[in-house]
Amino acid sequence: VQLVESGGGLGQPGGSLGLSCVASGRTFSLNAMAWFPQAPGKEREAVAAISWSGASRNYPDFAKGRFTIARDNDKNTVYMQKNSREQGDTSVYYCAVEEQSCRLGSMRHVAYDYWGQGTQVTVSS
Repeated sequence: VQLVESGGGLGQPGGSLGLSCVASGRTFSLNAMAWFPQAPGKEREAVAAISWSGASRNYPDFAKGRFTIARDNDKNTVYMQKNSREQGDTSVYYCAVEEQSCRLGSMRHVAYDYWGQGTQVTVSS
């Protein structure tokens, strides 16, 4: 099983941010997926999670209206979109997948069993 994130890099404040995570090795169409940024010296904290079917999308209060998560089960891919980069977005962004099937998508990192290697997002003017 492998999760590979892409789409990070350097960008200016105000620009858009779009990340992708492709899973390989098996299908995850029955498994919830999520995005966890981790800033230096801080713990991973979820900004978005999506249920196995995509019908349920969960965001912590601070992320609501700022982040959007989506998935394409035919492509075994989860996406994250943020319309406007902010300085505080600088982090390594990890995608994660729950092993247990048919879940709604947890905000807790301990619920996730598979992790990508992360993609660095840097916001600087």
